[in-house]
Amino acid sequence: MGSVLSVVIFIFYESINIITSLFRMIDDDYGLTGVDDAVIRREKAKAQALRKSRWWQNKIAGGICHYCGRKFAPRELTMDHLFPLARGGTSSKGNVVPCCKECNTRKKTLLPLEWEEYMVSLQHH
Repeated sequence: MGSVLSVVIFIFYESINIITSLFRMIDDDYGLTGVDDAVIRREKAKAQALRKSRWWQNKIAGGICHYCGRKFAPRELTMDHLFPLARGGTSSKGNVVPCCKECNTRKKTLLPLEWEEYMVSLQHH
């Protein structure tokens, strides 16, 4: 029971982090505000530390790209932020996924819904 509760609490706090990040992106006119360069530098430093963690090594060990599902050597996978740093995302376990360089380059600063729309548009062409 304790481990289930721990997982629920972890998911709850990660959800709060994502929601907080989303609110930071919205200004009074419902437009995107710029993310402070210092915040981005801090989050990139967190991502660098996260890449060295056992958690990340386990995450990439399977060699599967989160987006396209193709298999790669773990060293060929990159860390992608589901909610990009440039759009208020954080370098937290709930916001990073392993992905191939091709998908990471294509995704750029798209949010998950925007990425899904992009992928659907490719299927219709």
